[in-house]
Amino acid sequence: MKKISLLFCLILFALFVHAQNGLECVAVEVYYVSDANDSLANDAISATPGTLPVGSVTYRVYADLLQGYKLQGVYGVDSIPLGGPVSPGDHELRIETTGMFYNNEDRGAVTPSAINNNFMNRNTVMLDSWLSVGAASSTKYGVMKSADNGIATVSNVDGALQNNNPFAGIPLTQQDGLISGTPAPEPVTLIGFTASEQALFNNTTVGNLLSTYNATWASLNGSIARPDSGANKVLIGQFTTKGTFSFKLNIQIGTPAGGVQRYVAENPVGSEIMLPCLTFNSNSLITGLPLENSYFRNVSVYPNPANDNVTLELTSSGQINSNVSYDVYDLQGQNVLHKNIGTAAKKYSERVDLSHLANGLYFFAVSVDGNIFHQKIIKN
Repeated sequence: MKKISLLFCLILFALFVHAQNGLECVAVEVYYVSDANDSLANDAISATPGTLPVGSVTYRVYADLLQGYKLQGVYGVDSIPLGGPVSPGDHELRIETTGMFYNNEDRGAVTPSAINNNFMNRNTVMLDSWLSVGAASSTKYGVMKSADNGIATVSNVDGALQNNNPFAGIPLTQQDGLISGTPAPEPVTLIGFTASEQALFNNTTVGNLLSTYNATWASLNGSIARPDSGANKVLIGQFTTKGTFSFKLNIQIGTPAGGVQRYVAENPVGSEIMLPCLTFNSNSLITGLPLENSYFRNVSVYPNPANDNVTLELTSSGQINSNVSYDVYDLQGQNVLHKNIGTAAKKYSERVDLSHLANGLYFFAVSVDGNIFHQKIIKN
């Protein structure tokens, strides 16, 4: 089955009257899924063994900008500095997991600019959680694995990061999403974060929630993706957790003419634009081609959580699908169920029997004419 790097991307719903929208959407890539070897490699350097549970997922979040636009910052702001009920103009910056965020105790840092690129091949340093404005290490840009050229791929010296889980697409052993570029990526400037808020992503603290109305991680010179990468997807963060991962972001960008555009998750005022893609929950992660470019409108597996059966439902926009199949994988990447459906109508529904599977988390991979869509589901 063809593997595609996992991402989440939604269509913009609003337009400036006199200006083009510079932020197209936010993309979420499943970068890696940890296995037992990774947990052991982490335990070898951790004062608290077990902080990287098997099945932890590393997510990378990108701001997808038009060419010529620059990322200026990701922020939270209170329209009434003294606080009070949430109102228009209030914009919470919220990054959360139902588990704990993983922070590498060996070389981890709040921002990747503080992680020496020479140590990215050690234990599980590459899975550290951090905030970014383009970088993935002290000297290299972070790009989607599908955009990586495969040159100078990190070779881990401790036997970690070898897992080939289909939910994560391209293995890190082939394309690691770390790539050189000139000029070097911009560093992060932290503004307004308290010491405890910054500590959430350092190399010693364990926590599960960043919520602020008074802070920004910023690029003082403005950030673009690696200049010759073709696309302008700027990496804004990496987060590793076994829990459900969610965020609510607000993003400010600079325009080619020197202006400013602000995009918010909720409560827009004035010229602010509210975008649905600035709110994300990993439980709803369904992928494939960007939705606006795909004739295939909907892939859903429900109910979720499920007991012994789920319904797989496909809806396309007016054509018969001639090559449809699905696979189900467990957390270790083992294929536990496969079916070749063949030709499917414009609307297709099938009951899938899961009664023979143990309770836990599974990943559906539905292939439709060469495009792959993923959804994770919990069996109780």
